[in-house]
Amino acid sequence: MTSSQKVEVQKHIRCLPGDVARSVLLPGDPARARRIAQQLDDARLIADNREYVVFTGTTNGVAVSVCSTGIGGASAAIALEELRNVGAEVFIRVGSAGGRRKDIPIGSLVVVTAAYRGDGVSDEYLPLGFPAVADLDVNNALIQAAKELGYSAYTGIGTTRSAFYVRHPELNERLRQVGVVAAEMEASTLFIVGAHRAAKVGCVVATDSNIYLDKQPALAEKEALYLAGERMTIRAALRAVQLLEATS
Repeated sequence: MTSSQKVEVQKHIRCLPGDVARSVLLPGDPARARRIAQQLDDARLIADNREYVVFTGTTNGVAVSVCSTGIGGASAAIALEELRNVGAEVFIRVGSAGGRRKDIPIGSLVVVTAAYRGDGVSDEYLPLGFPAVADLDVNNALIQAAKELGYSAYTGIGTTRSAFYVRHPELNERLRQVGVVAAEMEASTLFIVGAHRAAKVGCVVATDSNIYLDKQPALAEKEALYLAGERMTIRAALRAVQLLEATS
């Protein structure tokens, strides 16, 4: 980059080149970003603007950043675009999702390997015929990390939607029949924007609900189960960053 191509502070995430590491974890919830930062060494707050809370620190000596994205594909796309502008290359969504198979309990760790494109944002980037697929290296690192940590990880295709309170029973049933593992609101957007920006993107989530369970736990129990699952996703994502750095 020449001086005439100097990158200015990014409009939404308020970061400059040098503020973020090569690898960035992308939680939706700013509070989850803060919980991830608590697991880092030497974490420092870089920016706090709108839904975007950014920290940079290290994990076992490897530089890593965290940037919350808010809910949905539009804000997630902005985060990835601007982080890419300031030098980030590897992204791992660390999120929550609804389980979509009867055998997936609440609080489970799920590695989303690809996603149905119902997000409403990714088609602005690439035609709907283009698949939303996780980067193979990031995907494999997440699976290996879960195995090393002794976690039972479900893997498979997820579904990303744009409207939380709109239900599509027929589509849900068709996707369930072909084994979709989880439903959430950002993965397909991030996979497609990653392809558009030549970034490596993966996704690990913890299930906070499952509409197909015969017995539905009370809200307090669901939240406790989810938080236990969230801790697993954070540890798995951080270990994956370490594994990816070792092979870069």
